[in-house]
Amino acid sequence: MFEIRQSIIEDDIPHTCFACDLSACKGACCTIAGGTGAPLLDEELEQIKRSFPAIQSSLPPEHLEIIRQQGLVEGASGSYTTKCFNNRSCVFVFYQDGVARCAFEKAFLEGKTGWRKPISCHLFPIRVSFGPIKHLRYERITECAPAVTRGQEEQIFLSSFLKDPLIRTFGASWYHDFQLACSKEQKYSLIPAGSKK
Repeated sequence: MFEIRQSIIEDDIPHTCFACDLSACKGACCTIAGGTGAPLLDEELEQIKRSFPAIQSSLPPEHLEIIRQQGLVEGASGSYTTKCFNNRSCVFVFYQDGVARCAFEKAFLEGKTGWRKPISCHLFPIRVSFGPIKHLRYERITECAPAVTRGQEEQIFLSSFLKDPLIRTFGASWYHDFQLACSKEQKYSLIPAGSKK
């Protein structure tokens, strides 16, 4: 592990190659079985409420029914998550050509809202434990194997692939220092995802 401005980064993050391949995974990270949705920061609940009217028309009827019956989120302060449909799909997912996509992100890209999506979704597969010291770890799931393969083939590192959400979360100056540290680790060779130098 190494530290960047009170953030602890696990050693495998700089060495991991990763680039989403939606044509292969079909947006599987939004539809993983288990019944627990995306982790939410407390302050994101208000953003979800404000953005929801802009996304309603994109959502499947069965997802809207879950929201009508059970609300937009579940949990308690410090541990809120999005709701799920059928213990799998996030209720804010819609399907386009067989691919699960985020309705919040669709509305954002269309200029209908100023909020993109929950930060845990934007940062995935990096997970962050927030606190006085933030802890960044890489969450490996089998559904993301196509992203690892594509990253290795195209020589795209996770640290570069997640530039936008990392800057959104930590700021441009932090990202500059983070990327410098990662580049030093990466300069000798491409190392298969999950391995350590």
